[in-house]
Amino acid sequence: MTAQIRALERTLGRPLFERLPRGMAPTPAAEELAGRVAAPLDALDELDLDDTTAAPERAVHLGGPAELMSVLALPALAPVVAGGLRLRVTLGLADDLLTALAGGTLDLVVSTVRPRRGAALAAEALCDEEFVLVGAPGWDLDRLGTAPLVAYAENLPILRRYWRVVFGTRLTRAPALVVPDLRGVLAAVVAGAGVTVLPRYLCTAELTGGLLVPLLEPELPPINTLFLVSRAGRLHPAAVTVRDHLLRQGRSW
Repeated sequence: MTAQIRALERTLGRPLFERLPRGMAPTPAAEELAGRVAAPLDALDELDLDDTTAAPERAVHLGGPAELMSVLALPALAPVVAGGLRLRVTLGLADDLLTALAGGTLDLVVSTVRPRRGAALAAEALCDEEFVLVGAPGWDLDRLGTAPLVAYAENLPILRRYWRVVFGTRLTRAPALVVPDLRGVLAAVVAGAGVTVLPRYLCTAELTGGLLVPLLEPELPPINTLFLVSRAGRLHPAAVTVRDHLLRQGRSW
């Protein structure tokens, strides 16, 4: 509360309270501000935010990784949006999105990790993403040891996992190119920058069209389970619609 009052005072450029021997008293600026916001606050009080009859009109706040949301989730949700559902999307990393979900600013999160928040969050398996080692035509497995590595993070999280699971070794090389978006990684590799590991859903068209080639097809490729996460308890009807639709669509991903 103190931090919020200080932030409001900085915005207004005037103090809102003065300290007294016993407590605090509002300044004239605070009295003026209270008068200006009284009517909007009264109008807000008249809204019944728990009224389930109005719930379908509420926007659903959905979070998830940029690549999966753009390629799979948003196209899958297009029919329900066209049917009148209101959707607001936040893109980001799993930990940040799960924190926002727990804090109440999101209704649902597509997460690349299972949440570790006990009963506070409920997670349902959405789909498995399969990882594939790819490069543009001309790159092959024989040149893998010297091929430039393209990654979305400096610590090579996807590549390191692939090396560990498939090759049984620790990847210690530094990336040649880092792009904090797997779609950028894909574009760079298609253009011949080097090799990388991508979720198969992201590069299916490029593999089918010959713009990329799989450098290896292991019998058991690494996979990662994605989860659809909500706060434990009842979701409002519009969020239930999004959750159920994504879970149905996820079976085909």
